[in-house]
Amino acid sequence: MRIPILRIVMDMDFKDKIAVVTGGAQGIGRCIAEEFRKAGATVCVIDKQPGDHFVGDLADKDVLERFAKEVVDKYGHVDFLINNALPLMRGLAECSYEEFQYALSVGVTAPFYLAKLFALHFAEGAAIVNISSSRDRMSQPQTESYTAAKGGIAALTHALAVSLAGKVRVNSISPGWIDTQYTVYEGPDAVQHPAGRVGNPLDIANMVLYLCSDKAGFITGENICIDGGMTRQMIYHGDNGWRLSAME
Repeated sequence: MRIPILRIVMDMDFKDKIAVVTGGAQGIGRCIAEEFRKAGATVCVIDKQPGDHFVGDLADKDVLERFAKEVVDKYGHVDFLINNALPLMRGLAECSYEEFQYALSVGVTAPFYLAKLFALHFAEGAAIVNISSSRDRMSQPQTESYTAAKGGIAALTHALAVSLAGKVRVNSISPGWIDTQYTVYEGPDAVQHPAGRVGNPLDIANMVLYLCSDKAGFITGENICIDGGMTRQMIYHGDNGWRLSAME
């Protein structure tokens, strides 16, 4: 089953705005880019995946510099920077030193460096939205590289908000379980979410556009967790029929 695609019309006009979306060729990033375009923005995407966008590895300093130069040379300014690219997920048992560094390069260093490269070119009313994860506050085993990168970008958010005060608003979003195929889940997968369902990319894209709009003009340095309430639900062995098999 596929969940009906619902779009929230928030009367936002991004005509003549320039939005940069990292990791914008697929998944949540693609949805964000599409929603910006529908609202009238010009969107500049960078992604490792081949396609009609700037193709490059965000872990490469030279790639970041060439991408930023191309955007500024072509448009002269940036209105919105959406740091969405997905870091590598490897755990303590298998993650090498190099892989851990790579995850941090994509997930933390690249967002920092792009903000630095665009710092003098952000337009009035500009906004940065960093995509973190609910894993910035909770974990599964063997996810250290991804979790560290997501925790890093959440902390980077409030640091940038202070450094760019009065020039750029900076916020982050922490998605929970987001199914990029809009699959409808039933039973425990849905019920474990207080909202009663698994999320989809539009749940995130709608908030990104809101945070970039004038309607969010008094919001900066904030992290917004969009996870259907999953991280707020306390779970105890035996409650609501939930049982930990290791205790059986």
